[in-house]
Amino acid sequence: MPLSSADFSAIWLTIKLASLTTVILLVIGTPIALWLSRTRSWWRGPIGAVVALPLVLPPTVIGFYLLLTMGPHGYFGQFTQWLGLGTLTFSFAGLVIGSVIYSMPFVVQPLQNAFSAIGTRPLEVAATLRANPWDTFFSVILPLARPGFITASILGFAHTVGEFGVVLMIGGNIPDKTRVVSVQIYDHVEAMEYAQAHWLAGAMVVFAFLVLLALYSSRKTKMGWS
Repeated sequence: MPLSSADFSAIWLTIKLASLTTVILLVIGTPIALWLSRTRSWWRGPIGAVVALPLVLPPTVIGFYLLLTMGPHGYFGQFTQWLGLGTLTFSFAGLVIGSVIYSMPFVVQPLQNAFSAIGTRPLEVAATLRANPWDTFFSVILPLARPGFITASILGFAHTVGEFGVVLMIGGNIPDKTRVVSVQIYDHVEAMEYAQAHWLAGAMVVFAFLVLLALYSSRKTKMGWS
């Protein structure tokens, strides 16, 4: 059999991590992106830069500082221990936190661009009709920014699936708990199990192609290309 039970376990864990991370990012990334697209505050630059940091920082740097922060001597680690939760390092919850931080710009930036493209006119019309902020968001902003949400969801999910450095730093390599597909491929190569590595790596290549195909197809539909 090309794929072992450990491979399928890593695939399932990766899908679970990417799905949960994408949902969380859409929830917390939407208000951040909306604020960045509308505000004229001086804080727009610094906050936008912080959100975009994972685009330029090596994953191991992010993973290293998350490891220190969530570890037993870190501020967040001490807080979770005070709550009786222990530390989140080398746990699935820790992977989720790291993935949310590492994939944030891949969700926030497409949403920010989509919100900026809407302009102010639709919002002004909604205001003249006395729509409250929630009505304006769900009836005006959300439908107009739908392509941005699709792009953000695809990129956020795909980027989380491809993580390696961050998840290895804060999650380690624990079977059925923190061993995702990228780490499983690394294990196969390290053990010189190239056939198994080929199957998983090939699946990742196909997945990446399908993600890009879906992304470009959605943009093509949005622009009305034939």
